[in-house]
Parts: sequence; structure tokens; C-alpha cells
Amino acid sequence: MTQKKQLLGVLGGLGPMATAYYLELMVSMTDAATDQEHLPMILMNIPTIPDRTAFILGKSHDSPIEPMVALGRQLKEMGCTVLATPCITAHYFHDALQSGIGLPLIHGIRCVAELLKQAGIRKVGLMATDGTVRSRTFQQQLGAMGMDTILPSQEGQKAVMTLIYDQIKAGLQPDMALFENLRDELRSNGAQVIVLGCTELSLLKKEQDLGEGILDALEVLARQSVLACGKSVKPEYRQLFTPFSE
Repeated sequence: MTQKKQLLGVLGGLGPMATAYYLELMVSMTDAATDQEHLPMILMNIPTIPDRTAFILGKSHDSPIEPMVALGRQLKEMGCTVLATPCITAHYFHDALQSGIGLPLIHGIRCVAELLKQAGIRKVGLMATDGTVRSRTFQQQLGAMGMDTILPSQEGQKAVMTLIYDQIKAGLQPDMALFENLRDELRSNGAQVIVLGCTELSLLKKEQDLGEGILDALEVLARQSVLACGKSVKPEYRQLFTPFSE
């Protein structure tokens, strides 16, 4: 039986640079020899959607759910059959978005957990926004598959937010020494791999060689988006990380 063709809809703009990189990743990953063999999609880049972390933490009453649902319904009306959002924090709203829109929404965090479980990982370091950390979205998915989540110290988490909001989202050069200190802290606390659990942090990996032990959640989401629409990925993207050496 021929597999039904899927049209990907992307709820983008959360933030804009991460969305652009997500698109670049999908194009790079797709095993295509011509333009025509690449993945059809409709991408809506709407940066005016309220900040997800601020809403989760109760610092803002502007919910991102309603505008994201409205955006998803537009994509559905345009013929999209499967959706993705290149914003890891927004995965906190996954069930509300999926039911409100009425289309399957790829769960990038669950895909990360499945990949780590398949690799036999037991302890996972996490760099993510305060919203993602406090919502426990990663911790729940990893815990359900028998893995422990290792978080930065209180000061370390402040450093993560500095990297994300004060530097990368602000268009400034990220402080790599700050990142390296965070990496070393999580590794010394037992992490076998560190997940970049925010799409802004994914931009670090785009620009820098971060070495072993780093798994980019946006790369996982991009690869799953390609596969969910019936396309193949290039061989070099079939393994997205190697654990830290013992």
C-alpha cells in the first residue's frame, strides 16, 4: 500500500533564528538529489506569539496557546497533515495544541527521550529555559523511560538563561566560556550526554564544534519531521550524538 503523502506545517517564529535553522537542518538532512525530492512544507513565521517561558512561570498573563492554535488551524486549512514547532519550551503545551488544532503535532522531547533510551543512556544533563525546567517536560519524558535528569545548579541555571535571553536571543555573541562551565558542571555530576533543550542553544552547535556528549533537541525534531513526512535522511544524520567518554 502506498503511504499517504504528508504535508508538514511549521508553527514558527518562536524565535525566528531557531526557525530558520530548523528549516536549514531539514534541507541538509533530507536525502535528496534534486529540488523536487525535498520535503514540501508550509512554514508560518509568527514572532509576535507571546513568550512561552514568561507565561509558564506566571510572569505574563499573555497565553501563547490561543494564537498557536489559530496558527495551526490556518495550516490545517491550507492542507497540512502533520505539524511541528521549533520551540522546545512550547512542547509544554503539546496536548492542548494538538487537540485544539486537530492534527498530529510531533513531540520533539519524546523523540529525544526515545533516542537516548535506544542508546542505553541512564543519566541526562539538561540545558533549557526556566520554563522548560520548571514544567518538567523533559524530566517526565526521560523518567518514563528510566532515565535520570541532571540539572544545573541555581547559579548554573541563571547562566543558561543569560546565554539564551541576554545573548543569543539578543543577537549578541554567546559567551562560550559560560557554556563550557555549564557543560563541565553537568558532566562532573554524572551526565553521560547533555541535551541542548532550547532552540536558541541549538544555534551554538551550528556555529561551534561542541565536541562529544552533546545532543541537540532541534536536530532530533528536524530529523523526525523529515521521517514523519516519508522522506529519508542522509547517512551522516542517522547518529546525532556520541556519549561522553568514560
